[in-house]
Amino acid sequence: MWGESECIGFGSAEFYISEIKKDLANSIIKKNHYSKKVYRATYINLGVFYKSILKGVLQYGYAMNPASCSNIVKGTALNEYLELNRMWLDDDCIQYAESQAISYSIKYIKKKFKKIKWIQSFADERCGGFGIVYQACSFDYFGEHNSVFYEFEDEVYHKSIITDSRKNKKEELISKGFLEKAVEMNLRQFRYIKFIDIREKKNCLLKQQPYPKHYK
Repeated sequence: MWGESECIGFGSAEFYISEIKKDLANSIIKKNHYSKKVYRATYINLGVFYKSILKGVLQYGYAMNPASCSNIVKGTALNEYLELNRMWLDDDCIQYAESQAISYSIKYIKKKFKKIKWIQSFADERCGGFGIVYQACSFDYFGEHNSVFYEFEDEVYHKSIITDSRKNKKEELISKGFLEKAVEMNLRQFRYIKFIDIREKKNCLLKQQPYPKHYK
């Protein structure tokens, strides 16, 4: 009669996720994530709380090329998918905190963002494990590819920094000798997809593959 109550989080009294301000989420990612960088196309910012203390962040948003969604799952509109852009959790948390937080975040998205049909994420070779946390959350695996990154002044940049639309940032790096001093790296990226609407799996244009083994 009164409709559904607003969903503001998901989990238990001891361990739960809840939306937080983007500025707060970004500051935590800059300080703690291995990339030390935030992603501009994020629009869902979830804090991970353990005993009411903020212990981590999950940020969902668009892919690097937002319109590429229909090349992954046929017929997908821009507001019908998400990518897990950034995730960081403090080691001082519950056992299997990452997989639990992802599971709670998916349940939260299903309840509050009802148009979302699937979620994509990439495991980075630098993290090890080849995406074990996504395997624990029953994501499907769709293979790997190599991406070019550059290491410069103790930070790692994706190759897109060369064509970045943020002219000031690009020019700042170039002025510091980025083009001459940056070290190129080829790193493996492992693609995982969670189908919230399982009917969409038949529309996936990629071939599902067996999970890669961990820590070869």
